[in-house]
Amino acid sequence: MSENKCIKFSLLVTANPVSSQKAATAYQFCEAAVQAGHQICGVFFYLDGVLTANDLINPASDEVNLTTRWAELALQYDIPLEVCVSAALRRGIVSKEEAEQLALSNYNLKHPFVLSGLGQLAELSASCDRLVQFR
Repeated sequence: MSENKCIKFSLLVTANPVSSQKAATAYQFCEAAVQAGHQICGVFFYLDGVLTANDLINPASDEVNLTTRWAELALQYDIPLEVCVSAALRRGIVSKEEAEQLALSNYNLKHPFVLSGLGQLAELSASCDRLVQFR
């Protein structure tokens, strides 16, 4: 019997966390991959996927809070959670630094999500064996 080879994955999440099951599937895939011994190079949230990083999302008590789940998983397994800054700002997702720079009174980017550019997606793509998109 052969040993399982560790695969390095990067994930691209473009699905809306509130209106699409695919956003939950991305989380489940990531969780299963790390538990199976694979490496997650990072997760890049783009388009409506950036809504996942909104610390103000508050689902009903009988629903899964994907924002909190992603944050916990990222902290437990040291997985970078990159959020496209342009897509985030268009959808009202703002980091503390961006809020200060734009003279906004509040911010709502959940820790450990970070704002980054599309160049980070290119780096994640180049550093992995497989790029998996959930849209």
